[in-house]
Amino acid sequence: MNTSTPTNQDSAPARVAVLGIGMMGLPIARRLCEAGCEVSAWNRSRAKAERLLPFGAGVTDTPADAVAQADVVITLLEDGQVVEDVLFHQGTIKGLRPGTLVVDMSSIQPRQARDHAARLSAMGVGHLDAPVSGGTVGAEQGQLAIMVGGKPADFERVRPLLELLGRPTHVGPTGAGQLAKLANQMIVGITIGAVAEALLLCEKGGADMAKVKQAITGGFADSRILQVHGQRMIERDFTKRGAVAVQLKDMRNALTTANEIGFEAPITQLFEQLFAQAAGHGLGELDHSALFVELASRNGMA
Repeated sequence: MNTSTPTNQDSAPARVAVLGIGMMGLPIARRLCEAGCEVSAWNRSRAKAERLLPFGAGVTDTPADAVAQADVVITLLEDGQVVEDVLFHQGTIKGLRPGTLVVDMSSIQPRQARDHAARLSAMGVGHLDAPVSGGTVGAEQGQLAIMVGGKPADFERVRPLLELLGRPTHVGPTGAGQLAKLANQMIVGITIGAVAEALLLCEKGGADMAKVKQAITGGFADSRILQVHGQRMIERDFTKRGAVAVQLKDMRNALTTANEIGFEAPITQLFEQLFAQAAGHGLGELDHSALFVELASRNGMA
């Protein structure tokens, strides 16, 4: 990974605005500060952004103030509607200078990414959709998988900055990054369900779940989900890292996109229903591995 400080055309430290200092925004902005970037941070709740003050970031009261001098603007917001609101209805668009590059690392629908890119382009502002996978641990360690859609030249321009945060891959035109993230979340959500159901079957039949996990490690059924989320299931540790509610949003975004392009996704549809039922039973703010709890309850094992 490139750990040198990214620079702008004047060879000064990159000026980066980060909009959204939540679970992912905080470690990402902190890594940029530690790499020597000039970071300006904004969050709807100012106190969250002020956590970056000890790391040298500036904190602003409005997103327009945050982006006013930025070369690159990174957004890490809840969903597409919030991105829309912050960029176009809270004055951010008025603060952006021509030539600025907006890198949206939020997880939103591909069509929303394409719409945002077109509107920014009309103002002379570049855009990349660059959602991530790896959670807060990956963000803290600079090991995120970053899926990028947009113009290749814009990607190359910002690649050194993104390499401070993880492994960026350009996957296609605008919206393709969000498509890749939807694929990622489909695989994650479906695999969480498969692991949960399989471990519960073993426990119901009298096997030791921890020993079953140990036994199948290294075989074709092994996966990062089995190792990380399977361990959470065994320990009944559902402290939120990636929430059930967020997983549900991603599954619904995948289904919306599938419908738009005429693609049938029956497996994703089934798991959307399962995550929706888990959320409806009060599990929405638990880790997405808590689908285990929903399936356990169905089998009288809660």
